[in-house]
Amino acid sequence: MYSIGDKIVHPMHGAGVIERIVDEKISGKLIQFYVFKMPVSGLTLKIPTANTEAIGIRSILSADAIEAVISKIPGLGVDMTANWNHRYRENMERIKSGNLVEVSGVIKALMHRDNERGLSNGERKMLHSAKQILISEIVLSEGMEYSDAEARINAVMMAKESACE
Repeated sequence: MYSIGDKIVHPMHGAGVIERIVDEKISGKLIQFYVFKMPVSGLTLKIPTANTEAIGIRSILSADAIEAVISKIPGLGVDMTANWNHRYRENMERIKSGNLVEVSGVIKALMHRDNERGLSNGERKMLHSAKQILISEIVLSEGMEYSDAEARINAVMMAKESACE
């Protein structure tokens, strides 16, 4: 159970803070929700407290753990299947895992593909969403400004590529 003020991560939306815990009656049944606000995008979600584990809600990583993830990014591979549908499904599963190393891998692969061949609209949206997930957690964990976190991630993502070319 999380408390008001706790910083948590939704695997598909990114990091935010629990603003309130509310009870609502739905179909005659009283259900408790976390009211989850994402400072980066301003999005507010209501998450049933009973479903947090199934959804994949977790506490944000420590600054040290974030640094460990960032340090792994240059070594991540960028291999992707040529089939758009298969690639999209694989990337979506990696994002849904909630694992920041997996999310970082999706970002790196899509950025690489964008530089090589360009992205479809669906993949461009996926890249934006994956970056939001990673950057929102960095912002909350390290107290960094969004633009600074984004610039740092962009630089780290491209670092290995420029060394390989």
